[in-house]
Order: sequence, then structure tokens, then C-alpha cells
Amino acid sequence: MNRWKDWQSRLYIIIFEADTPAGKWFDLVLICSIIASVLAVMLDSIGSINRSYGSMLYISEWFFTLLFTLEYMLRLFCSVKPLRYATSFFGIVDLLAILPTYVSMLIPGSQFLISIRILRILRVFRVLKLAEYSLEAQALLQALKASYRKITVFIFTVLTLVVISGSLMYLIEGEEHGFTSIPVSVYWAIVTMTTVGYGDISPHTNMGKMLAAVIMILGYGIIAVPTGIVTVELSNVTKRSRRNLVCRQCRSEDHSHDAKYCKECGTKLRAPL
Repeated sequence: MNRWKDWQSRLYIIIFEADTPAGKWFDLVLICSIIASVLAVMLDSIGSINRSYGSMLYISEWFFTLLFTLEYMLRLFCSVKPLRYATSFFGIVDLLAILPTYVSMLIPGSQFLISIRILRILRVFRVLKLAEYSLEAQALLQALKASYRKITVFIFTVLTLVVISGSLMYLIEGEEHGFTSIPVSVYWAIVTMTTVGYGDISPHTNMGKMLAAVIMILGYGIIAVPTGIVTVELSNVTKRSRRNLVCRQCRSEDHSHDAKYCKECGTKLRAPL
């Protein structure tokens, strides 16, 4: 019984943790397998490659499916609460990653749904140990939360502008120039204002070109607004975090959030009470 639990504990450390050498290798092999399996599915969808290497890709797909099935079973086996893992986000994704191949035996063509495996590459963040940058991530989240109302108002304003400009373009150009409806004209206004410019619809009249020019110039100014809002809030968050680190000796405040000693007098820093 103790040996059984010992095996479960070792497997758990290898499969669910990335801090050990074995855990890092497990995640790296898993990520490479995911990428290879997705590439195999994508290549299999190309007619010429399928005709030449279809059988090889079919075998590789079953190989990856069996590999991921084994991995899924091992995760259930070593989990303290298997049902909790099975109903978690990654547990559901892991299950969806292996089901299409088995379902394809009953429903031909469903194997192409296997590309959902690409979601599992989210595990790469454990290998990269992004937790080391949690303070920076928290600062960015605080800036986004502080600016979401301003951005919401900004998006509402942009939507109002594209509806108005799209409606005007529909009246100016009309159906004969490709602006067949107001929604289509609004789509053109969005593409133009965001400076994407697909070119599938374009104005032909002088009045329409003048309106398009105004929307293009307006688009350059609009793009900078959300960036400026988030940048200001991020700067405010950074300043607040620096003010929290005040030297008790010389009262200096301009310190980085991870500073341990005062840059002026060398005294150990403590946050003010």
C-alpha cells in the first residue's frame, strides 16, 4: 500500500509539477508531442500530402492519441481527487484532445477537431516559470482594472463613430459601389478606421473618398487612445508601488518595487505602516 502511494506521489510530482528536472522534461516532451500532432493534422488536410503520406500520418495520429490517452489516465491515477481534475479546465481539454480520434471511427472527418490540442500548450507557462514575474503581472492587471471604465467609454464612442460613418457611406456610395447595406458599410468603416484596409470595398465617388480620408486620419488618433490610457494607469500603479517602499532613515521614496535596501543610504527598506 505504501509502495502504491509512493508511486502515485512520484508520478504526481513528475506530471503536475515543473520544478524538478523530470517534471520539466515531461512538460517539454508533452509540448513537442502536442505541436507535432497538430502539425500532422494540418498536413493531413492538404490533398497532395494526404495522397502521398496519408497512411504515415494516420499511424502518427493514432500514436499521439494513444500517448495522450496514457497521459490522461496517468493524471487521473496520480490525482488526489481524480474527479476534480477531470472536471477542471485542463482536464476537459485533455479529454477533448483524445476523443476526436476515437469518434472518427464512428463519424468520418471528426479527427480534424484534434487541433484543439493546441490549447494544451498553455502548460508551457509552467515550464517558463512565469510566476517569477507575478509582481509585474499584478501591476498590469491593476492598470487594466483601473482603466476599464475609460476603455469601455472609448469603445462605445468608437462604435458610435463607425455606425454614423458607415451609414453616411451607405447613403453616399449606395449599392452600386458595393455598399449594399448599412452593416456592410459599418464593416467597411471598422476596417478603415482600424487602418487594416482589406480593400474588398472602396468608395468611388469624390464625396465618399473625402469621408474615407477623414475616417483614416481619425483612425490614427483613435489607435493611440487605449494605449495612452493603459500606460498612464500602469505608471500610476508603478508610482504607488514605489511609494510603498520608504526609507525610515533618509525618507527617500523613489525605489523599485523589489528593492531591499535604500539606494541613498543603504538602510534596509520596510513598507510604511
